[in-house]
Amino acid sequence: METVQAVLPYPNIDPVIFSIGPVAIHWYGLAYVVGILLGWRYARKVVSTNRLWAGDRPAMTVTDLDDFLLWAAVGIVAGGRVGYMLFYDWPTFAANPLSILEVWNGGMSFHGGLLGTILAMFLFARVRRISTWSLFDVVAASTPLGLLLGRIANFINGELWGKTTDVPWAMVFPTGGPEPRHPSQLYEAFLEGLVLFTLLAFLIWRMGKLKSPGFVSGAFLAGYAVSRILVEFVRQPDVQIGYLYGGWLTMGMILSSPMLVLGLLVMAIARPAAGTADTGK
Repeated sequence: METVQAVLPYPNIDPVIFSIGPVAIHWYGLAYVVGILLGWRYARKVVSTNRLWAGDRPAMTVTDLDDFLLWAAVGIVAGGRVGYMLFYDWPTFAANPLSILEVWNGGMSFHGGLLGTILAMFLFARVRRISTWSLFDVVAASTPLGLLLGRIANFINGELWGKTTDVPWAMVFPTGGPEPRHPSQLYEAFLEGLVLFTLLAFLIWRMGKLKSPGFVSGAFLAGYAVSRILVEFVRQPDVQIGYLYGGWLTMGMILSSPMLVLGLLVMAIARPAAGTADTGK
């Protein structure tokens, strides 16, 4: 492919916001913290505004959600790190299992973080005796806020860039060689973040789908899977893995495909919970 001049300059923002002695604050770390806090605030609004019921009792309360915040943070970070090492960097982990603790060297997987969060939600719901599906729905509705910020942080870090291209909005990334590339991080921020958040908000605030526990969770799974698979066609695969088949199949596609099937299945079987018919929103 002939090299062309990128139309849009890469902003080259320092990944480190500021440093105090040996402690450095990174945009990526800030994105995780702010994403979790924004998601929590939005989830509180969802729970306090919508009357969620499981039979003849509340499915969950704002207090439940507040107490789940720490569980969510642990699930996201631990699951994200474990998932990355198992799915994307197994040789390093196999050679040095303790490398899984080296979070300062980077490497987080959304699919791993999702599994970690699902486990945290399941355990928390069992401990609190609240509706597992309603907790899933509320957390799913707020997750795209964190995805939006996380992908923007990927863009600032100049990582996870796309394939070489001659589209007018191509950029030359500092670590991607001299060729203009798709800013695939921004594509994901738009689809996984803004579009998916808007879709789920519509289902909640306009369609009243929280009355059918599991429907919003299924829509999140299917919506994320479609967004991720589409972007994978223009995203450069991780160098240590590359393409898995035919010069187009990636690990991201493989991990997202079961999410799509599961999401559609959950949406298909979701039914209004008892006690929701006359509860308003």
